[in-house]
Amino acid sequence: MYKRMCVLLIVMSWIADTKAVNFPTSLNSISKSECSSCNDDELGVTRWTMPLLKSGEKRYYLGIFFKANWFKAQQYCRFHGMHLASISSQEENDRLEKYVKDSGYGREHFWTSGTDLAEEGNFFWMANGRPLTFVNWNAGEPNNFRYENGEEENCLELWNRDDKGLKWNDSPCSFETFFICEVRTD
Repeated sequence: MYKRMCVLLIVMSWIADTKAVNFPTSLNSISKSECSSCNDDELGVTRWTMPLLKSGEKRYYLGIFFKANWFKAQQYCRFHGMHLASISSQEENDRLEKYVKDSGYGREHFWTSGTDLAEEGNFFWMANGRPLTFVNWNAGEPNNFRYENGEEENCLELWNRDDKGLKWNDSPCSFETFFICEVRTD
């Protein structure tokens, strides 16, 4: 377990520090003069890259311009000075759900920083290293379904299965979907 965690942290550190990031060029094609109100000067982040939600001590950004696997989503958030989102309360979960629905993406999947890559069945938030204290799993989840190719479900996504709202699901980290980044403002 310890060896697997160390390898994971080394890989994640390398990904976060990689300078050669190949994100869609359309994200960088808008100039500041075209969108003078898009800068979040306090954070050095531009809102035209991702829609913004201010909520308590955090700001959330929806990664909706391209789909990425969990690792690439993590890399994108880190490149922009953020982390994949961690959710610590029902209130926070409800706020994010409303934000996603109001943005027109209520039927999509979104990566969070949740994972059990270090130890099967023990999910924690990669963004802060803390175990999940609040959970909002879909019925029967997490189930660590094993696919024919041997891949298992080790990363936590938000998913509106059966129109029951955004619930949590474990999914293979290689699946490409949208994602939610966060940054603390305290």
